[in-house]
Order: sequence, then structure tokens, then C-alpha cells
Amino acid sequence: MKTGRNNTKIHDNGAKLIFDDPILCAQFLRGYTNIELLKDVQPEDIEDISERFLPMWQEGRDSDSVKRVRLKDGDLFLIAIVEHQSKVHYDMAFKLLRYMVMVLTDYEREEEKKRPGITRTKEFRYPPILPIVYYEGTNRWTAARNFKERVYLNEILGQYIPDFEYLVVPVASYTNEELIEKKDELSLIMLINKLRKSEDFKSLQGIPAEYFDELSDKTPEYLLELISKIIAVFLYRLNVPRKEVEQFTDQIKGGEFQMLFDSFEAYDVQETRRISRAEGKAEGKAEGKAEGARELILEFLGELGTVSDKLKSRIIAEQDLEVLKTWAKLAAKAESLEQFCVQANLQT
Repeated sequence: MKTGRNNTKIHDNGAKLIFDDPILCAQFLRGYTNIELLKDVQPEDIEDISERFLPMWQEGRDSDSVKRVRLKDGDLFLIAIVEHQSKVHYDMAFKLLRYMVMVLTDYEREEEKKRPGITRTKEFRYPPILPIVYYEGTNRWTAARNFKERVYLNEILGQYIPDFEYLVVPVASYTNEELIEKKDELSLIMLINKLRKSEDFKSLQGIPAEYFDELSDKTPEYLLELISKIIAVFLYRLNVPRKEVEQFTDQIKGGEFQMLFDSFEAYDVQETRRISRAEGKAEGKAEGKAEGARELILEFLGELGTVSDKLKSRIIAEQDLEVLKTWAKLAAKAESLEQFCVQANLQT
């Protein structure tokens, strides 16, 4: 997964990593859907069949999932469609209806291959489908959850209209205390996913040590690596500098959960210092101040990646102090070299 700060699909990529992993997906179905049939689902009960339906995902998205979930009785299973959303989608009911028809059509085709004519018999049954929206937005989900509500004259012709409701699991609706009580790896991911600004990290500094101890003891090494990638996606969304993200994810890979949030308050301070340094060194009209601004611009850009000789030469050659001051401020806040060059009207 590409975790660069200019990633335009960070929400999708984070969700895809979660639901592609059988342990995290099982935790989600068990602990976050509130469906009794799924209370005992284990990773080995889940089969990912998403690749069969790639054409149905809109706009080439790859974060949505189709899972075949085996239930306690060996002959029973259900299909879970997990749709990821970061904003309210008011036509979600119809979108999921299309998905459900495609999945059932695929099931019918497979059964016909095994036993030709079976779908035309009286005893044939389709599997149940559980449509789920994993919602990461901060606003309340206000879209109609039942397809029938999207059809006019439903009061009169309701019995002839497809009637199903999809489940919404909104990340923001969980309190930190509710997530901590779950004591699973997905709860840690969701705690980070709820954050929308650097100041929010302060709310995580009081997490009980027992919560981290349990995660450290039971989380396999490969899952620590995966969690670090998922959380890196969310941290880049908050514009946390790359070096700090790497330090944070290294702690996760090492299972050092207890120390995760001890120093996060420093990120706010650091961002303030970055901007003030950019403004301070770029202020004034003396030549020394201008030289300081050039050095600072290159320093900030160096944190974002390799600065080309062409870009470096252009910055060094600039003599207008006001231009340098503007560039310094842009460099301090830039999320990528490409973004800085666009805003500063420069070529990489």
C-alpha cells in the first residue's frame, strides 16, 4: 500500500486493509454489527469473494468487500457486503440493491453449474445477504436505510416494492470507553480513525495500561505490521510529519502500545514551531534573513522527499524576500512536494 502524504484514497485504502484481513474482519462482524448469528464468527469462517464482483464497484474503488461467512451449522452461510463510506450517500439503498442482485445472480450461476436446473425447483433457496455500511464520517448518517423509503407510492404499493434495510456502523458514534472495552485490535484502529485533528490525541492519553497489555500479549506479528500500515494512513490524513508517523508505527510493530500516546501533545507544538520558524526566518529585509528563508524552505521540502536540482536552483536563485516568505509558509504546511510546487507555481 502506498502511504505517501499525497494519497487521494487514504480512506478507501485504510478500509480495504481492515476488511481484507480475516482477523480484523471477524472482529468487526462479531463485535460491531450486534447480530447474534455472528457473535462466534472466527477468521477461518470468512471467505473473501470480492474479486468476483470488481466490475460492480463504482469509480474503480477497491475498498468494498463481499464475504462468504460460514455459520455454526455447516450447511448454512450468509454473504456480507461491506460498503465503505466517508460521507453520507443518499442513494445507498439502491446502490446496495444493485450489489445484492449481482451477488445473488453469481450465486445462482454457481449453483446451476453444480446441479443444472436446481434454481427452478421448489426447494431452492438463496443465501441471506447482510448489507453493511462502514461509515467513517463525522456527521450523522441521515440517508434512508430502507430501499422502500426511496420509492414513491410506497404506502399504497409497499408490498410490491423490494423491502430491506442495510446496517450502518458509524465509527464516530463509539465513545473511547466503548472501544476500549472491546479490547481487540480493531478497537485501536477505530480509536485512531476517529481523530480529525492533532489536538484529538490528547483524548487518548488516559487509556488504561491493561488495554495495551492485552493487545501486546495476543496480537500476532503480521497483524502488528498491518495495523501500523492502517494507522499510518490515518496519521497522514492528519498531516502528521513523516518522521513522526514512522516513529509511531515502529512502536506498533514492536508491540510497544503503552507508549503510543505519551508524546503526541508534542505534535501540536511541533506544527506551531514549524510555522513560526518559517514565518520568523522569512521576516525582515536583511540579506541574512532571506538566506535563512531559503535554507528553511529546502529543509521543509527535504522532509517531504528528494528535492530536484532544478527546484533547488530555482529557490536559491530567488532574490525577492516577499516571495521567499510566501514559499517558506507554503513549505511549512505542504503535504507533498507536488502540492508545494503547485501552490508556489514552481516546477519540480
